[in-house]
Amino acid sequence: MDPELEPFIPMLAGPDLTDLATARKNYAERAAAAPAPDTTGLEIEARTVPADPDVPVRIYRPEGARAALVWLRGGAWVMGDLDADRHWAVRIAAASGVVVISVGYRLAPEHRFPAALDDVWAVLNWTAEHAAELGIDPDRIAVGGHSAGANLAAATALRARDEQGPPIRFQLLNEAILDDRQQSWSARNFTETPWNTRAVATAALGHYLGSTPATPYAAPARATDLSGLPPAYVATSEFDPNRDEGIEYAVRLLQAGVPVELHQWPGTFHGSQAILSAEISQRQIAELTAALRRALAE
Repeated sequence: MDPELEPFIPMLAGPDLTDLATARKNYAERAAAAPAPDTTGLEIEARTVPADPDVPVRIYRPEGARAALVWLRGGAWVMGDLDADRHWAVRIAAASGVVVISVGYRLAPEHRFPAALDDVWAVLNWTAEHAAELGIDPDRIAVGGHSAGANLAAATALRARDEQGPPIRFQLLNEAILDDRQQSWSARNFTETPWNTRAVATAALGHYLGSTPATPYAAPARATDLSGLPPAYVATSEFDPNRDEGIEYAVRLLQAGVPVELHQWPGTFHGSQAILSAEISQRQIAELTAALRRALAE
């Protein structure tokens, strides 16, 4: 473990997703207690995307930005909201110079798959259709997310390809949950790692899917054809059950002819980027936002 991250491990037991009310409360309190991000130079706007039901979004706009990222928070599909996500969204927008559209997608188990994906799909289409109004170049729209959000980003890229949806320039997949089968080496061996454990992953997938069999739109690793997808940035953490499915997905994208930048971060764990005092966390965020900036350059 990275020596700057190691002292935090005792404070980062995985949430008990069998008690969702408490898990959600603790998640919100942790996010609220974190230092407020610096929003200097950003215009922040709350909007509602017409859909069934409507989807709340929060738009973070750096001055002069013309490219956009439809951004999807983590939280195991069951926790989090637009307020909790501001820490990620502000830093990505400020560091990349890209408009970040943070999506307030519905939570499971009250709204199981494909509810969250449908919300993201509605926002992607709205962003493309209203590009002129939003001051966005419709040819420079990316999708991206962290953890469960990265799952939604990968699934949205698949859906856009399959349904001839809006063109997606780039997909950014950070510590993605991609495979419901949990048979990779890391999924089988990293059962008690910080924050993300096998029990957390199993419960999250159970809440998200219920009794519905997983399709590639629920678990993108199940997709048999990855050709024709947008270029990708894939980041994994060493001590994370999701690690190997992220690496394997990146390799499969490469084999399908998709350009991929893959970063496997040593000494890190799921969500350790939140520990901003650590030099490796700063490097992770810097690399992620630099990749986004390069991919969406004019």
